[in-house]
Amino acid sequence: MAKILVIGGGPGGCASSHFMTNLGHDVTLIERSPVLGGSCRTYYWGGHPYNFGPRHFLTKIDKVWEYFNKACPMKRYEGHEFLTYIERDNSFYHFPIHRDEVDEMPDAEKIRQELAQVPGAKGAKNLEEYWLMSVGPTLYDKFVNNYSKKMWDIPSNTELTDFGFTPKGVALKTGPIKAAWSEAMSGFPKSRNGYDDYWDVATADTKVMLKTTIEEYDIPHKRVKIAGEWTTWDVIISTLSPEDLFGSCFGNLRWMGRDFLKIVLPVQEALPKHIYFLYYANDEPFTRMVEYKKFFEWDRESPTTLIGLEVPSKRNKLYPFPMAKDQALAKKYLDLLPQDVYSIGRMGTYRYLDIGNIVEQCFDLQDKIGKAQ
Repeated sequence: MAKILVIGGGPGGCASSHFMTNLGHDVTLIERSPVLGGSCRTYYWGGHPYNFGPRHFLTKIDKVWEYFNKACPMKRYEGHEFLTYIERDNSFYHFPIHRDEVDEMPDAEKIRQELAQVPGAKGAKNLEEYWLMSVGPTLYDKFVNNYSKKMWDIPSNTELTDFGFTPKGVALKTGPIKAAWSEAMSGFPKSRNGYDDYWDVATADTKVMLKTTIEEYDIPHKRVKIAGEWTTWDVIISTLSPEDLFGSCFGNLRWMGRDFLKIVLPVQEALPKHIYFLYYANDEPFTRMVEYKKFFEWDRESPTTLIGLEVPSKRNKLYPFPMAKDQALAKKYLDLLPQDVYSIGRMGTYRYLDIGNIVEQCFDLQDKIGKAQ
């Protein structure tokens, strides 16, 4: 039986604790806040439940869905749709950009000519080149240019060098127009309190220490100091940003965050039935809007509805920067991790991960650490 320390009580910390206790290990989880769940915890405003940002569950892997559905019963989504508002057209279009909707645009002929001339994205060196080579200048300027610059608070999208992903996985979509994710399983907990039951299930056999701060780290020797005392562990699983483990010795990683503005409206439902997100690709200060009733469906009968607006901010750490220099800095820190120290989750790996991706990481951890002897 290994003595395992899990640092952080968000989704990554709770899920890894669950996997490790299921293997028979002695697990202690330390969280500096008074609650588990991090930004995925359910809160209430105007009587409506919400998370800090929409937190749907997404995976392409059956065992990941099956694990989470067993621990936290889920409902599946079908017909998940997203729209982007294009102010110059005074129109909403589906996102990802769909080839069929090009014909509805006022500059359709110009766009068709550009699409006929694009070479494809092979060889693109940055996000701007990727989109220009995929869809041409007009669609890039409508859907991507301003959105990405305000998303990352940068003057030019040529700074974005990690563009192996595109929003929803494709630059220009064909086929069914209304399915945002056609190959992945998407869902949300059935419970009235969202994911909150899962935090308790996942940590039922873990020693949980809330409102606890680690004062110093000695990662090479797998030690941490709490309340003036050092404790040594067999295994450490961290969900913190990796520079925090090493005193930011190479400098701080850059993060973008969000300010979440909560707005209650005097209507039962604001968005069309299958629309879950509205993106805004113009010069608005916010990037997208979500109606929380789309996720917490038991709330549908309320005579009011809660809208969340997301405004880019640097006051929290939610989005790792997809630039080569930032990813290289993260790698320098991760390369310092000794044997039996693991860094997981969005913050821990400095990668844009969702809950489904984190569960994937926990399956990998399960294989690496193994059952208690």
